[in-house]
Amino acid sequence: MTKNKKEVWPVMLTPFTDTGEIDYTGLHALIEWYETAGVHGLFAVCQSSEMFFLSLEERIKLATFVKKHAKVPVIASGHISPDIPSQIDELRRISDTGIDGLVLVTNRPATEDESPEIWIDNTEKIINALDPAMPLGLYECPYPYRRIMTDEEVAFCGSSGRFHFMKDTCKDIEVIRRRISILEGTPLRIYNANSSTLLDSLHLGATGFSGVMANFHPELYVKLLDIWEDTDHAQALQSLLSITSLIEKQCYPVIAKYHLSQIGLPIGIYSRGRSHHDLTPLFKDEVRQLNILTNHYMGNLGGYKCSTEN
Repeated sequence: MTKNKKEVWPVMLTPFTDTGEIDYTGLHALIEWYETAGVHGLFAVCQSSEMFFLSLEERIKLATFVKKHAKVPVIASGHISPDIPSQIDELRRISDTGIDGLVLVTNRPATEDESPEIWIDNTEKIINALDPAMPLGLYECPYPYRRIMTDEEVAFCGSSGRFHFMKDTCKDIEVIRRRISILEGTPLRIYNANSSTLLDSLHLGATGFSGVMANFHPELYVKLLDIWEDTDHAQALQSLLSITSLIEKQCYPVIAKYHLSQIGLPIGIYSRGRSHHDLTPLFKDEVRQLNILTNHYMGNLGGYKCSTEN
């Protein structure tokens, strides 16, 4: 969460054993893989981490492990409880793991139909109960429902001075434009989760990318953020990333774990939130083709090769 620097913060997967336990050997390999790709930080214990299917103790242990083994800054959420007192308790316990930033899920302080006033009142209660020295973030998580923040809510968070990171999932470049304008002069920075609008959002002033496709080819997102001002090259890479991002609709996060297993990481495809049996031969072949396409682009850059075995 660095001012004036374009950054990639992957939303981390959680590897599991075949019996459904957290696989910390695989997790350690995954951390090293992200870092080798050049990412600037890690977002642990998020929806991609299957946090809604982890106990509080598992969420705490997961955040602790990632912070202990990562060489880059780590932020984490694990914010899933329905009532405010329980949310405060879980957020305090995640905060105590030593992470660098604590992320609040925007659909927790108020229900889908409750007003911005209720959301702001409950969010204020939550942040006032947390360590004032802990940098905070926001995540427009789509599960169990997506609550896209209103301008009023965004302005409150920016003016509070407590928030520094926002994983934006609105998928609307005009909303992003408006948010960046609202947040001017505040510490709150926009990290776009949507591949298709990423380059445009960078030109508007977004700080970076924090989306699921960094679980497939984070090095390409790092590259885009390095060359975003180079109009022709950046637009070509943006176009590639827009098309390849369609694979996230195919049995995610299982398909991302399968991809990682195919490029040599010691990670299985078990998921608590999605049956690995939903990974069809067609989806596997789409991963193979995605890796061929990635190899072609990375080969032109002198980058590494992905496995293309099915």
